[in-house]
Amino acid sequence: MKSIRRQLLVWLLGGLALAIIAAAFGTYFRAREEANSLFDYQLKEMAASLTDAPFAPAPAGVGALGPGSNALLVQIWDRNGVQLYLSQPHRVLPQNAQLGFTTVDTRSGAWRVFSTLAGSQVVQVAQPMSARRELATSMALRTVVPLLLALPVLALLIWLTIARGLAPLDRVAAAVGRRSSALLEPLSESGLPREVQPLVGALNGLLGRLSQALAAQRSFIADAAHELRTPLTAVHLQAQLAERATDEAGRRAALADLKDGLERATRLVEQLLTLAREEPGVADRPPATVDLPALAREVVADLAPLAADKRIDLGLSADSPVQVRGDADALATLLSNLVDNALRYTPEAGRVDVGVASDGGRAVLSVRDSGPGIPEADRERVFDRFVRGSVTGAVRGSGLGLSIVKRIAERHGADIAVGPGLEGAGVGISVRFPAAETSPAPAP
Repeated sequence: MKSIRRQLLVWLLGGLALAIIAAAFGTYFRAREEANSLFDYQLKEMAASLTDAPFAPAPAGVGALGPGSNALLVQIWDRNGVQLYLSQPHRVLPQNAQLGFTTVDTRSGAWRVFSTLAGSQVVQVAQPMSARRELATSMALRTVVPLLLALPVLALLIWLTIARGLAPLDRVAAAVGRRSSALLEPLSESGLPREVQPLVGALNGLLGRLSQALAAQRSFIADAAHELRTPLTAVHLQAQLAERATDEAGRRAALADLKDGLERATRLVEQLLTLAREEPGVADRPPATVDLPALAREVVADLAPLAADKRIDLGLSADSPVQVRGDADALATLLSNLVDNALRYTPEAGRVDVGVASDGGRAVLSVRDSGPGIPEADRERVFDRFVRGSVTGAVRGSGLGLSIVKRIAERHGADIAVGPGLEGAGVGISVRFPAAETSPAPAP
């Protein structure tokens, strides 16, 4: 598992160590350049101070500093090439008095040599290059060693700084850990750095949505339990009546009521399952192109027997082609619920019209009937779960049909409108889908 603290420590300490190493090399090369310039100037000045001076051979032992000495080596010749002076007899350079600065390789290492001609003498002053490297190394070490000694202190300071900087994240994690399904209050944003506030804001939004979802789920379960209790209780009583019936006619009537109660409970359970399937993320399928006229013809054909049983004129008016992007099964459920509601509430010999049209590039699906309609006061809440209009008559229902319609329409980004019905009565419900170029996939 990756750790932000570990990564910050590794990168910061690694970068600091690389910076110190680079500084050491840079200091060394810079010190070597400065040492070369300084020693070249020293060689030149010494050669100038020795010109035209009388020299005699050096006494024995004078200048013999040994093969490991880093002292300057001075040689002087006359114009005839006779050596007048040699400061270190044990250090012999090649007899090549090239005027100016040169670098000479010998068995004892490289030497920096300066030769000059003054009057009747050739003066040559030389210095081993190792002396210059030792000085450059010494200068670099004097610069880098304090940094190396300060590295542990800097590492501790970096560790404390990172720990202090990540402390708000630890507090947020602890606050989130204290939340539960029963305690989803928002996190406090006071005292948090600006970089952490967007995270806390997103978490608060998530907690708010989760709280709403849990509240809706608890409400749904409570309403479903309440709605199921009535038909199940009725089924239980009807079964008892069937058991107690003393004659065939009473038993037959009780069984008919029992069958009717079972059908009502079955329909309620089916609608609950349909509504549950339309919950976000439960049964999301990839969007496909749906031919609305063909889908409407299939739904009308399936519900034609119910219309014929009530002598209701069920008609279809469809433009072609009208297509949308979405879930064909869910759209079939949407239209089936609208038509079924219209057939249930429309009295005998009434009329129900299903329409599919295109309006300004947007597909419009509508169902209008000649039933009792929906009062203006009920139109705001008629799409809520388990809510039925005030004008229902003897029609039994659970108040889930239009809730399912609304949920499916929302998944497809469609708008629902309630308007007038047919023949100056009834109600018309239209579902307007987004334009084809912007039609979204069913939203999770």
